[in-house]
Amino acid sequence: MSKLHWKPGTMLYPVPPVMVTCGNQTKANIITVAWAGTVCTNPTMVSIAIRKERYSYPIILETGEFVINLTTEALTHAADFCGVKSGRDLDKFTETGLTPLPSVNIETPMIAESPVNLECRVHTVTPLGSHDLILANVLGVNVDEALLNATGKLELNRAGLVAYSHGAYYTLGNAIGTFGFSVKKPSKKKRRPSR
Repeated sequence: MSKLHWKPGTMLYPVPPVMVTCGNQTKANIITVAWAGTVCTNPTMVSIAIRKERYSYPIILETGEFVINLTTEALTHAADFCGVKSGRDLDKFTETGLTPLPSVNIETPMIAESPVNLECRVHTVTPLGSHDLILANVLGVNVDEALLNATGKLELNRAGLVAYSHGAYYTLGNAIGTFGFSVKKPSKKKRRPSR
């Protein structure tokens, strides 16, 4: 297989295009962030990377909180809009028709239409260059009840989440395995007792 060698780049795709809300119920903003990720299980932490010049950056630093709202196929247009338009110029909740919903643990509202909302408190901010890395503790997770099955298990695959890859949005495909399937031993069939 032939390979081309390119200069350093951020080619770690796909990534989740999440809508991050910041501010409060009186004045809130939405910024779309593609560089978001899980950092730690205990304590539960996530990260987002934002440019200092973005309108939301000083709001997040001042309040010390934000909400990560997962994006579905139905929310892709709004997510793209919130990524290319600035909250300096318009109210993104009004322009997109999204609904600000009060959070449980923080003042920043979540997006009602998003199936999962992670309420976050800033832990540390690390300047890196073009972007600053914001590490945050997750204080609570809000989940759309319609995604729970009869036993109360979250079936997030039914939410229609999307991924962002190299300039384009994609729906997620079919499941091709579950965690640990590569080492799972085949189940033994029980023999029926002979008569």
